[in-house]
Amino acid sequence: MTKNWQKLVKNLHQKKHRQIEGLFLVEGTKSVYELLQSNFLIKAIFYTQNFEQAYQKELKSLAKTIHTELTTAEILAQVGTLQSNDGALAVVQIPNNQIDIKKTDYLLALSDIRDPGNLGAIIRIADWYGISQILCSETTVDWYNPKVIIASMGSFLRITPYYCNLANYLQNINNQEISNKFTIYGMLLAGQNLHKTQFYDKGIIVIGNESNGIAADILPLIDQKITIHRFGEAESLNAAMATTVVCDNLRRQISTEDKK
Repeated sequence: MTKNWQKLVKNLHQKKHRQIEGLFLVEGTKSVYELLQSNFLIKAIFYTQNFEQAYQKELKSLAKTIHTELTTAEILAQVGTLQSNDGALAVVQIPNNQIDIKKTDYLLALSDIRDPGNLGAIIRIADWYGISQILCSETTVDWYNPKVIIASMGSFLRITPYYCNLANYLQNINNQEISNKFTIYGMLLAGQNLHKTQFYDKGIIVIGNESNGIAADILPLIDQKITIHRFGEAESLNAAMATTVVCDNLRRQISTEDKK
């Protein structure tokens, strides 16, 4: 790997350079292999012999259009963010994401989620429960942070993020030309028991900051405040855990009603 490529890859660890270059990193065998099956625009792939042996056909077809280069696990670890990487590292163009609310029933809205691991886990949870679009407040951690990409385990490829002034977006969403209105649900400690909540045809579930909850300017926009009933003494659940519980209840209720 040339010094120029090494410098670029290391720079992409930082948000400001990702924004300047319009590029991000995908690391590890599983994530890079899934990337090869996607529509993301790949600029370069650096891979080990192990990866080459497993995916010769895919690499050969890519070599005509992008930079592909055999390297070592040691170099991938030096320039990337993983402590060990005996697979591959890809440099990928950040897509120009747009939300299409006419093609969805439920969205997640993330209010000031700061922890990359939590965001990565939430992306995986959304993918599992068939929620393909996520609204992110401007203070939510960068979707293309390497720690987020790694924690998402490839699910970032199937979920569309959209960063915006979340309060403004939620305030205006039902002014758009859509057949049914979106009900805005907010996850709060003081809310209706989730098990008694009615989930309507279309909705947005707002998940708040790990420590401070949902931002103050969003609270007046929430139609239904909901909470996960506590049986023990734990003070709270983290954002990803709470997302799992609410998505499971949502999908279970909707699936049950569809069978009636």
